[in-house]
Amino acid sequence: MNWCEIMKSDIANGEGIRVSLFVAGCTRHCKGCFNPQTWDFDAGHPFTAETEATLLRELAHPWVDGLTLLGGEPMEPANQRVLVPFLRTMKSRLPGKTVWCYTGCVLEEELLAPGYWRTEVTDEFLSMIDVLVDGPFIESLKDISLAFRGSSNQRILRKPFPRKD
Repeated sequence: MNWCEIMKSDIANGEGIRVSLFVAGCTRHCKGCFNPQTWDFDAGHPFTAETEATLLRELAHPWVDGLTLLGGEPMEPANQRVLVPFLRTMKSRLPGKTVWCYTGCVLEEELLAPGYWRTEVTDEFLSMIDVLVDGPFIESLKDISLAFRGSSNQRILRKPFPRKD
């Protein structure tokens, strides 16, 4: 997995002061996406042990409320497989920090149902996320008055997440 940007004091992508990791890679290509430079899986920098150390160091500051994952698409299968081990480490070392994740996936339709987006680590990934902002960006539904989302179809879901029955 590659990453494109790390914001160390982000106040726009979740509640409080956050460290935000913009991952590379997205197959959705939403029309009007605010970050199309992150669509390429080879963009940016490799996610290495040094990257993890930087994130953990920045997250350890007492004024930082937590981590936000966005991109790109954190729920791309290849990205899930890299992020899950990192989140395990983060949650064990910094249990008071929250995790927000932005995804174009709709939870019940794509992450909880069989298909491209659901992997062997999806349930574990979801278990470590405190707030999931789900749904694709839809340009015709863009609304700049909405907090923490770009279009009115997107939802802010807090744990416990709805389950597909």
